[in-house]
Amino acid sequence: MKKMLSLAAMCAVLAYASPASAELKLGGDASVRLRGQFQNTELNGNDVDNADENDMQYAYRLRLKASADLGNGYFFKTLLTTDNNAGGWNTVNNNNEELSGIDISQLYFGRMMKDSHYMFGRLPLGSVNNPIFDLTLYPFDAADIPVATFNMDRVYGLNYGCKLGSGEANATLVIFDNDATDDSSNKGDGLFNDAYALHLTYKDKIGDITIEPQAIIGLTNLDGGDYLNITPDTFGANISVPAGDAKIGLSGFYTICNDNGNYTGGGAADVDYSGYLLRLKGEVGNAMAWIDYNKSTDKTGGANDDYTNVFVWAQYNFKVYDSAAGSFSVTPIVRYWAASADNNAGVKVDYDRLRTELVATVTF
Repeated sequence: MKKMLSLAAMCAVLAYASPASAELKLGGDASVRLRGQFQNTELNGNDVDNADENDMQYAYRLRLKASADLGNGYFFKTLLTTDNNAGGWNTVNNNNEELSGIDISQLYFGRMMKDSHYMFGRLPLGSVNNPIFDLTLYPFDAADIPVATFNMDRVYGLNYGCKLGSGEANATLVIFDNDATDDSSNKGDGLFNDAYALHLTYKDKIGDITIEPQAIIGLTNLDGGDYLNITPDTFGANISVPAGDAKIGLSGFYTICNDNGNYTGGGAADVDYSGYLLRLKGEVGNAMAWIDYNKSTDKTGGANDDYTNVFVWAQYNFKVYDSAAGSFSVTPIVRYWAASADNNAGVKVDYDRLRTELVATVTF
């Protein structure tokens, strides 16, 4: 609490700084969430004892946003929230000892010019609407927005974008982690092996259709959700198609990795996997829904394991109050995830999880 009050006091002082200082704009949102969770696990068609978990969960989240226009296109932005904690959500536990400290989650600055821009720092990803990072980092379970949840939907990097032809091109040098200090026998290790990747995008319109091809190219070893010290490559596109009052979104991405790496539990491995993710999304008015289909095959170490995920997200946003000063809304959400893992030893695991949520949010 003291840390939160100190940050609030700091922001208040900056907001009322001298006229020579940049104007600091403050805002944010606060949410409370009621979640029902119902899940089931089967091994070769039989229920796994003690694996079912039906529960009601209560959570809350505060996000404070600040931005400053420094003039001549220079800007600064930041987001303060409970960092590294399930997308910033704090779940009420039995002894009421939630980790609710406010930390710097995003912090970046740069310059916007007429036909180009640059920015660097802890950049926002927008991965909820762009699943390329989910497939890159979580190829075997790229469902239920894992990057937004576990990686806080941001990354350290340097971005440059410019107008190219009739569209806009962007290149971002992404730094996933900083865990290499010297040379080793692993491919790509060395002084600058701090998990670098290059994220390339180009966004343009063909008539009323918006198309955005993308690629993530692994430059040095990174640590994914299943293997360490690997350099996966991912490519595909997002497409947006207007349909009257509705908007249809189509996404398709493919990832591949053939590298010398390590199991997350230890031990070297000749990593060999590939997979894809397809998304169909629809938006009309305050309603939004999408369905993901993710299938990957892992042949690491002579295995032949197949992973399949189907994920559905549906929500409707009820605006209770809306004004220039802020808003109050209530959003019911349904999230359903069905997953299966099947290996060449005849072992099959099936998992399904339903989450029903009611989220109340105020923006200010």
